Amino acid sequence: MVVAALVLTVFVGRLVQVQIFQGPALAAKAQEERTTQSVELAHRGDIVDANGRVLATSVDRYTIAADTYAIQSFQGGQRVDAATGKAVQDGALGIAQLLAPILDEQPAELAAKLNGKDRYVILKRDVVPEVQRAIAELKLQAYIPMEVTSRRTYPSGVVAGSLVGYVNRDQVGQGGLERAYEDVLAGTDGRSVFERGRDGVEIPNSATESTPAVPGSDVVLTIDSDVQWKAEELLDDAVSKTGAKYAMAVVQDVRDGTVLAVADSGDVDPNDRSTSAVANGSRAVKDVFEPGSTGKVVTMAAALEEGYWKPDSQFSVPYRYTAPNGESFKDSHDHPVQRLTLAGVLAHSSNTGTVQIGEKIPMGVRYDYLGKFGFGQQTGLGLPGESAGILPSEQTLAHDARTPYTILFGQGVAVNAMQATQVFSTVANGGVRVEPSLVAGTRAPDGTLTPAEAPTTTRVVSEKTADSVMRMMESVTGEDGTAANARVPGYRVAGKTGTAQMWVEGGGTTYMASFIGVAPADDPRYTVSVFLRSPQSSIFGGVVAAPVFSDLMGYTLQKMDVPPSTTPFKPYDLTW
Repeated sequence: MVVAALVLTVFVGRLVQVQIFQGPALAAKAQEERTTQSVELAHRGDIVDANGRVLATSVDRYTIAADTYAIQSFQGGQRVDAATGKAVQDGALGIAQLLAPILDEQPAELAAKLNGKDRYVILKRDVVPEVQRAIAELKLQAYIPMEVTSRRTYPSGVVAGSLVGYVNRDQVGQGGLERAYEDVLAGTDGRSVFERGRDGVEIPNSATESTPAVPGSDVVLTIDSDVQWKAEELLDDAVSKTGAKYAMAVVQDVRDGTVLAVADSGDVDPNDRSTSAVANGSRAVKDVFEPGSTGKVVTMAAALEEGYWKPDSQFSVPYRYTAPNGESFKDSHDHPVQRLTLAGVLAHSSNTGTVQIGEKIPMGVRYDYLGKFGFGQQTGLGLPGESAGILPSEQTLAHDARTPYTILFGQGVAVNAMQATQVFSTVANGGVRVEPSLVAGTRAPDGTLTPAEAPTTTRVVSEKTADSVMRMMESVTGEDGTAANARVPGYRVAGKTGTAQMWVEGGGTTYMASFIGVAPADDPRYTVSVFLRSPQSSIFGGVVAAPVFSDLMGYTLQKMDVPPSTTPFKPYDLTW
């Protein structure tokens, strides 16, 4: 009785110790060990073009893993191997028998993975839902955990590839629009906390805490994938024919600033991560270059707006001209002295004539108009890596004898393709600069579309000045202009050629040949710009860029059902 009493006392004491003193801690530890959490990935929003065509979307994929510790206790029981008709073995061999046909692997090789030293082994990634469902039907939750993941796909392939960007393994945007609109597309992951038994299955009626996932919103672009595709096709063809290093193009609606295409030559497929090209972004906003003669449009607008000259003002234009400060300038081709009007100087793209025009315009006024047209500042597209270009300060120009003149004809400053395009859209829009935009709005998971904020607008020149510059630019595509190749049958076209010298790192120079134009000139709808870096067949924009412009503008006008021009062109006199 004494011994029994002592044993009972020890048991009671231990029970009191466990239940009263250690009880709360042990209960908490037990709950912690049987409590687990699962993450429900938020569906990433799509990126679609203006017509709803999907450029980027996410699909469900699964990662199949194995708990090698738990597998050792697996019992085949009454299961039958469907392939052989034999009973399923116990342990890793049995699991391998069941999984091998579904995962398309050899049972022996799969069993070797399941007998590994690490507790958790990844058996297969990026498994499609059909395979996941087949595994789930085997009811192996305790041994084969499956985690849902997401895979980003780009159905349009190379179309707008450099513009759309891509995501990394964690589905985080790493370039282009994927990165720029990460906060809109990503959504918020959901989480579930629950208690599970030894077999890994959730305990019914156990305490749970659940936060549902919030899907990301779709980003609706202003891009028209058909126009984007055509631009890329034409650029690739132009690079092949001219031997250019690369080419760029932009298509913009002059009325509201929306961009229909931002294209680069060269195939960039976000589905293929084997090259670095997918991470480089669009050259149209990253690369900067001197605008060349397309920059003369700013000078003409400033001269007319401030009343220094008129379209029919007369100039004697030599091949070589020396400014009052002794700096000498020349045209691209040797020629005798020409009797040109202001409109004629632009149509013939004369540097020496432009310098004479600019001499009357104070330096401060020249500088102000560069800023008004958007030089030296980002466009507002919001794409990663966008350059603001290069615009020397007014103080720097005050101590420079040559650059205050060269900026008159597009040298000594640098722009990206979007900035250069914006100048012509401003003139075509009656002198009002509209901040360019790529995104029309965002669409919530419930289908509600939230339009993007209205773009910023700025009056740069009067409508009268803009109309005069448009008439002057239309002569550029005439018989006596430098860009007859830019014409579009049935439509009046206004524009300007550019041949800009570029310094090459390590020494030497090359050229950026360009043409930027507007059509229909009598009722402006679209601006199209084309740029070719280092063309070998010709360095002149009227020769290599203008034909590409003609094809791209013609396609855009037809695609958008823009009616042909109906009013005749009344040109200014180009000579006197």
